[in-house]
Amino acid sequence: MTNIADEFTTHLRQLGAAGQVVEFETEVPTAAAAAELLGCEVGAIANSLVFTVEDEPLLILTSGAHRVDTKHVARSQGLGRIRRATPDFVLAATGQPVGGVGPVGHPRPIRTLVDRHLNSYPVIWAGAGTKYRMFPTTYPELIRITGGTEIDVSG
Repeated sequence: MTNIADEFTTHLRQLGAAGQVVEFETEVPTAAAAAELLGCEVGAIANSLVFTVEDEPLLILTSGAHRVDTKHVARSQGLGRIRRATPDFVLAATGQPVGGVGPVGHPRPIRTLVDRHLNSYPVIWAGAGTKYRMFPTTYPELIRITGGTEIDVSG
């Protein structure tokens, strides 16, 4: 029987992602917690934040050092009002719980925007489908595997 973590790892391999999923003994639901465990800067953590735009999911991968300015993102991308998704909506859209959402491995494609600030780091750590797992990647690989659009998320 497979679970979210196994499916996520399989999906990464199918996408040709190079990094190996790392599992922790404790939850890493925040960028600060993940950075502390990994011994990296909080900015090198790619937060997977799910929003709604007209009842459709929008995934914004942002550096742990940034906050998303939803008004700026909406203006720059020609979108309607962007709202933070509820935990139930996140789980339905991604198949993954809040605090563990990865940039890939969702039941169907989700429009994805990627914070350009992540390009400042040679290694980026992203969620791997659960609050206990992450994987290393690079900015070019993150753009490639997500099909994401590069953006300045904070204006």
